[in-house]
Amino acid sequence: MSALQAAEDSTDLAKKLANPVAALISVPIQANYDDGFGADGDGSVWRVNVQPVIPVSLDEDWNLISRTILPLIDQSDVPFAGLGESGVGDVVQSLFFSPVEASESGWILGAGPVFLLPTASDEALGADKWGAGPTGIALKQTGPWTYGVLVNHIESFAGSGDQDVSATFLQPFLTYITGTQTTFALNTESTYDWDSRQWSTPINLNVAQLLRVGGQMLQVGAGARYWAESPQGGPEGWGLRLNVTLLFPR
Repeated sequence: MSALQAAEDSTDLAKKLANPVAALISVPIQANYDDGFGADGDGSVWRVNVQPVIPVSLDEDWNLISRTILPLIDQSDVPFAGLGESGVGDVVQSLFFSPVEASESGWILGAGPVFLLPTASDEALGADKWGAGPTGIALKQTGPWTYGVLVNHIESFAGSGDQDVSATFLQPFLTYITGTQTTFALNTESTYDWDSRQWSTPINLNVAQLLRVGGQMLQVGAGARYWAESPQGGPEGWGLRLNVTLLFPR
């Protein structure tokens, strides 16, 4: 493989990573640290999201993209000083039916169901509810830029948890990829709780680099997040995000 072809392949991989419904097997591992939790504001949470992405070719025109979020949580002094739990949180499973080709105007689309699974190892780490709803994504890639929005809504329908789940997730995103496959990403991950009528809105800025370590392609990154809005007792101020994504191109 020539150096030029290798660079072109790496650029294509970086663009696929910026596309949540690309036909690329990957395993993103995302660690988030936030503080300011609890009644006295001294609580902190580490949340490591393991997020395997598995595309399935349905036919020559359609793909099914499976995106799973498995959270591993360690929280201290939450909800009160001296309290804390560590373990697995609730899994969110999304399935996107997406056309293989972009539309004539260049938009890449996907839609399907999203499910909330009560997998939390402790009641303090999850809702103990089954939930479901719709999810969708629309994005466009123009040169080094990728921009779009991902949205879902989950309503609980069963489970023994005390609080029903009725939440809308909204994630507008913008990324820029340099000639050296460095990706600059800006997004918000806003959740609106329809029961409490409150927003949770972190603004995330991340820088990531595509690398090859031995025979394994991966992307490593780091960034900061700022909580523009959060419910009472939720995180405040600045947080940290670290991420590693393992890539398995076909």
